[in-house]
Amino acid sequence: MEDDSVDRHLARWRGKAPYDERVEGVVTRMQFLVKHLKQFKEAALAQVGMQDFEFETLHRLVAAGGSATPSKLAAEMLLSPAGMTGRLDTLERSGLVRRVRGSDDRRRVDVELTAKGRELWTEAMAIRARVESELVSALDADEQQTLDALLKRLMIQAESRR
Repeated sequence: MEDDSVDRHLARWRGKAPYDERVEGVVTRMQFLVKHLKQFKEAALAQVGMQDFEFETLHRLVAAGGSATPSKLAAEMLLSPAGMTGRLDTLERSGLVRRVRGSDDRRRVDVELTAKGRELWTEAMAIRARVESELVSALDADEQQTLDALLKRLMIQAESRR
């Protein structure tokens, strides 16, 4: 198998730093793969004229059934209310969401995904799915299942340490 950038990283540090090279290889590859995935996904979103924050906000709305309160979205996305307001203003100006006052309580405002917003999210989601599939296609189905199981074990370990 040919060398990758992590092999070169490990070779540069061999004998210079106190770490387990096998662990360093695993962790560094995971970090680099996350960076590559982020770049691939950003490029995919650019194809439909979206930025990551727009996609993530629409993604949360789709998951919530197409409607949510700004405060719920802000909490899920770890944003301040002011930060969420700015995002929603941008999305509303683009016609991707609309704010709707509650019929029972006029103080309540819900954010709804528009047809245009759902269409754009669907298009971006399809491109992102293709990009992810292309990356994972380096592994056959059994290898994908094994990797998924191994990563799940690492996630459980990480989540149990919180």
